[in-house]
Amino acid sequence: MRFVPLAVAGLAALSLAACTAGKEGGPALGSQPKPSDTAPSALPATTIELWHGFSADSEVKAFTDAIAGFNKKYPQITVKLVKGVQDEQITQAVRGGRPPDVASSFTTDSVAAWCKSGVFQDLTPVIKQDGVDLSVMPAVVNDYTQYEGKRCVMPLLTDAYGLYYNKALMKGHQPPKTLSELTKLAKELTVRDPDGTIKVAGFIPSAQYYENTPGHWAPMVGAKWTNPDGTSAIGSDPAWKKLLTWQKELIDWYGHANLEKFRKSLGDEFSANHPFYKNKIAMAIDGEWRVAMLANEAPKIDYGTAPMPVDDAKPDLYGGGFTAGTVIGVPKGAKHPEAAWALVKYLSTDTDALVTLANAIRNVPTTTAALQSPQLKKDEHFQTFLDIFANPKTITIPAHVNSTFNQEALQSFIASWEKGSAKDLDAGLAGVDKTINDKLKLSGG
Repeated sequence: MRFVPLAVAGLAALSLAACTAGKEGGPALGSQPKPSDTAPSALPATTIELWHGFSADSEVKAFTDAIAGFNKKYPQITVKLVKGVQDEQITQAVRGGRPPDVASSFTTDSVAAWCKSGVFQDLTPVIKQDGVDLSVMPAVVNDYTQYEGKRCVMPLLTDAYGLYYNKALMKGHQPPKTLSELTKLAKELTVRDPDGTIKVAGFIPSAQYYENTPGHWAPMVGAKWTNPDGTSAIGSDPAWKKLLTWQKELIDWYGHANLEKFRKSLGDEFSANHPFYKNKIAMAIDGEWRVAMLANEAPKIDYGTAPMPVDDAKPDLYGGGFTAGTVIGVPKGAKHPEAAWALVKYLSTDTDALVTLANAIRNVPTTTAALQSPQLKKDEHFQTFLDIFANPKTITIPAHVNSTFNQEALQSFIASWEKGSAKDLDAGLAGVDKTINDKLKLSGG
């Protein structure tokens, strides 16, 4: 799964702030008689349009294969797929009164704003009407598909994040379970040239490196993003201070200039020149999709996967991690909302459909039955991420109307903190709180 860059997702948030729900299309969900699962022909013949963010041929084929099961159940409904669609395009289509019947997003960052503004229809009435059992999904998935009592999207595959380690570079060491173990190993496994230039990094602690985002790191220390009232908890939660203190100490050990020189010399994250493939990094945080990429692009690398190391004072967090994934729903104004809901329900709850998608795209399926399906392709590397996703300690970034903005605010401070421009960590984190809370007031939060 490839997440939309924060800058792009930010455009969606900006357009949402100015958008109305758009012109009405078909009737709202729940306002028509319940479609019968035992008699799908109760729905009239029609063509519905599904917009999604996937673009690679293999991904598009996976969607087509998953929908084949829906076509058998509802032969009178034709599904037209439109690929490569991003969040702001969905928002603008609803705003302009030209929404698709079904839309899927790579990211959960827009969910709160979509639910609050009504860009996506509230699915709660039809979920109750059709008796959909949401307990078949881990609680964390239910958390990121709703906001303020409105469940406007359903989950459709997810990502889980853990630690990848190069067995040859690890020199027989087991993967670290705590941050102190990670620090010790990172230092021991780092190789430098005589002039001090980093040749092999045990671990890159910079938040500017690939998947080292604050959101992915937060589970290592159990850090909170928000208070119950939606205001920022970043400055008041000591976990963030502990995390960034640990990070800065390791950066200083490397030397910020040396680390930046090494980081900027590395290959692109999504290319065959990824540094993990080239034996330049011993350990790295990454998503489950890297398993498939390693098999295709670096099959000779002998590696292992494990949960991310955690705060030494919170060993019970070990085994969990970060998750967030693809979501799917029915935009406001959809011309054929009941047929659209039938498709959303099928793709998000049917075991065969979820397993078909998961096997092709190599993401984690989002129901217990799909996770346990004998048809789900898994090996020791991928199993790690299935276990992380199912772990009750796994968390996500909580739904927030300014989710993208909040992440960017923290990321911006961390960049200054890493290079030493920000000297006072307490004051810096308090400043992040103020930035986030000021934005929340402007948003009417």
